[in-house]
Amino acid sequence: MNSIVDKKMYTKEELLNLYNLPLAELLEKSAKYMSNNVEFCSLVNARNGKCSQDCKYCAQSSHYRTDIESYPLIDIDEVKKAAKEAKANMVSRFAIVTSGKTPDEGRDFQIELDMIKEINKIDGLTSCASIGILNEEQAKLLSEAGLNRFHHNINTCRSYYPQICTTHSWEERFNTCKLVKKYGMGLCCGVILGMGESVEHRVEMAMELAQIEPDSIPINILMPIPQTPFENYHDKIDEEHILRTMAVFKIANPQAVVRFCGGRMKLSQENQELALKTCVEGILVGNYLTTVGRQPSDDIKTVEKLGKTLG
Repeated sequence: MNSIVDKKMYTKEELLNLYNLPLAELLEKSAKYMSNNVEFCSLVNARNGKCSQDCKYCAQSSHYRTDIESYPLIDIDEVKKAAKEAKANMVSRFAIVTSGKTPDEGRDFQIELDMIKEINKIDGLTSCASIGILNEEQAKLLSEAGLNRFHHNINTCRSYYPQICTTHSWEERFNTCKLVKKYGMGLCCGVILGMGESVEHRVEMAMELAQIEPDSIPINILMPIPQTPFENYHDKIDEEHILRTMAVFKIANPQAVVRFCGGRMKLSQENQELALKTCVEGILVGNYLTTVGRQPSDDIKTVEKLGKTLG
């Protein structure tokens, strides 16, 4: 993470003005907050499908008849194997990810806690988890289990959230982020771009993230899934606006690692490299939850080509 201490709380008007600068000028401004380090993280999809929530982008929602394989929580041995493979690909952070609104009460949640403890035993790996909306007791137990960082996206801004999901609220996500910080864990909190939001909505996301103060901001770009309400949302954001959004996020949140996540293959290789020079300092490597990513070896080559360090 950068040692930026002069964080400014920008107004919406200020961020809109930045967003609309000539692209080269905007990226020059965001580049001032960059370190020379790129952090790799990876995940294991530990429970897939049959989610009760109606998020319109998601293949795992039980509200839509998508062509995905659903399965219950995997064995701890599978998690350990995936974590060791990730470490071999220069990954420093490894997450367990489960479908569903909240961590299951009872046996599943206890197993998830045990998974975290096993990841922590692997030298050189740091544990992360993305297991849904938390209550206070769950946050406390995760902290006690030694979880280093919890991932929970706001996905979009508060004002646009009702257009994305109706079965839970933006405020529930925000409250989970507060609990994570209350119990001393790091926070990974980001968004999905290209869901029909406006430029103003993207600026609102940047402002809300500045209020939340995450350590990491994962940037996902919608990959439309057949049979979901957003299946035809292929043209809701272009490469230039992806770059503009990430740059504004970095300027508004200089202390956070802006991170490439799902959908980054919508950017050309040239623009991925440009982002890594000017506003992106992290990459979720390998495949994602229900979409295909990029080979970690290719990302390692890109980082080396740019003269960056891995850490």
